[in-house]
Amino acid sequence: QVQLVESGGGLVQPGGSLRLSCAASQNIFNFIVMSWYRQAPGKQRELVAAIQAGNSVNYAASMKDRVTISRDDAKNTVYLQMNSLKPEDTAVYFCSGRRVTRLNDVTYWGQGTQVTVSS
Repeated sequence: QVQLVESGGGLVQPGGSLRLSCAASQNIFNFIVMSWYRQAPGKQRELVAAIQAGNSVNYAASMKDRVTISRDDAKNTVYLQMNSLKPEDTAVYFCSGRRVTRLNDVTYWGQGTQVTVSS
């Protein structure tokens, strides 16, 4: 069982920045994709950013100019740098990782970290 633990959330003023981290309990080199999602109160969970094993990335249109996702396989960690934060970015941010082996195809989720953007 792989555990993903997010950190780095908190309260930030509009226009501020945060860097979220997602630490995996096992190697992530064989994870075909690592992603960040978010869920605001009363809304569905939505993709923020994803990074493939070959480091190709994709971003949600609403955030693509303000976020950067990266992965450090040596540290088993994925990062999400968020800049120019807006109140509407307030949400719980979740890390997920999908690992495909010969035997199974499993997506793991972290518990989430709260990001609150408010003055």
